[in-house]
Amino acid sequence: MRALLLALLLLAGPALAVQPDEMLADPVLEARARDISQGLRCPICQNESIDESNADLARELRLVLRERLVAGDSDAQVVNYLVARYGEFVLLRPTTRGANIVLWLAAPAMLLAALGVGWVTIRRRGMARAEPLTEAEARRLEEIIRQ
Repeated sequence: MRALLLALLLLAGPALAVQPDEMLADPVLEARARDISQGLRCPICQNESIDESNADLARELRLVLRERLVAGDSDAQVVNYLVARYGEFVLLRPTTRGANIVLWLAAPAMLLAALGVGWVTIRRRGMARAEPLTEAEARRLEEIIRQ
């Protein structure tokens, strides 16, 4: 029973796609590579990091990343190299500069606009008062109520 529980717990762990032949011998460089690769999006899988993806392109990105680290690049230089090659799409957390600022501000702006429209609509409905019944309408209503 304990062996089954242990096996299930091991299966529930993160499924990382990094192959043993990709790993660097230096544990410090490998840790940096894993840290960087968790922030980079697989262009094929889109919502997976290259650390999690089994796609061939993700493997190539992991290899390029490690090559750059071995060559002596800093973390920022490696990320900038990959962004220059694949565009900002490769970042799981896009920057808040340039054209991306529109994307970052669009959601809060749309929320404020929707709240404004809702508030104006509710206020207008509250201000619209029903006209009083005419005498004929009041008599007809009384007849209906009595029946």
